[in-house]
This record gives sequence, C-alpha cells and structure tokens, in this order.
Amino acid sequence: MYKAEIHTDKGIMKVNFYEKDAPGTVANFVKLSKEGFYDGLNFHRVIPDFVIQGGCPDGTGAGGPGYSIDCETDGGNQYHDRGVLSMAHAGRNTGGSQFFICHSRNNTAHLDGVHTCFGKVYEGVEVIDEIRQGDKINKIVITEE
Repeated sequence: MYKAEIHTDKGIMKVNFYEKDAPGTVANFVKLSKEGFYDGLNFHRVIPDFVIQGGCPDGTGAGGPGYSIDCETDGGNQYHDRGVLSMAHAGRNTGGSQFFICHSRNNTAHLDGVHTCFGKVYEGVEVIDEIRQGDKINKIVITEE
C-alpha cells in the first residue's frame, strides 16, 4: 500500500491512495513521482472553491508524460470531495500526468464518473487553500507500507 507526501512551499499534503478502485492510475502516479517527474512543476490552474491542478511539464495545462492512461471511474470512491486527487484529461482515456485536488464538494459533483479519483489528502488539507497559481510542487515522496 502506497502513500504520498506532496511537498510545497505552503506545506505538505499527505495522501492515501485508492489502489483498489484505481490501480492503474495510482501505479502511474507512483511511477512518475518516483522518477521525479513532478519535482519543480507548478500548479498551473487554481480556481478557488473548485480545484488546484498541476502535473503539466510545460506549465500551461497542455503537456503530459508522452502517453495516455485509461480512466478508472467504475470503482468505489469516485466522489469528488474536499482533498480528493483526480486525474485531469482532455477527454476519456487521455489522462497522463496532470492531476487536480478538490477544494470542496461545492462545484465538483459534475466530475464524478468522468475523472478518475485516485486518492485523498488525509493530513495537510489546509494547504490546498494556500496554493496559488504558479506555486511549485517541490517534490512528491512515495512511501510503501
């Protein structure tokens, strides 16, 4: 079972993954994190009371890892609530490295069943509110339990 720590200048967000519900998405995120893919990338999209989004290597929202992964929206835990990590994409099965973290449930219900929820911040959730557009992901540390 994997866990992650997303290190930013605003603090650390600790994440539990939904490995049972989104195994391919979790494996992809863990792989990219271990390779250092996310280190130094910014949160290129921050919309208050909606999401913070990062994982684009060119910082514009148009980039990715050079491949796509399938959506996994049929399992449990596919509910976009405060602190939930979900894969961004440009259409079904086009995700890769970009992910977002939800501010709240207020404006995210329409994402359920469309974007793959693959984890949730369990500690440091207040950091989500502090992130501003352009803030960096210093590193993502993966641990195995």
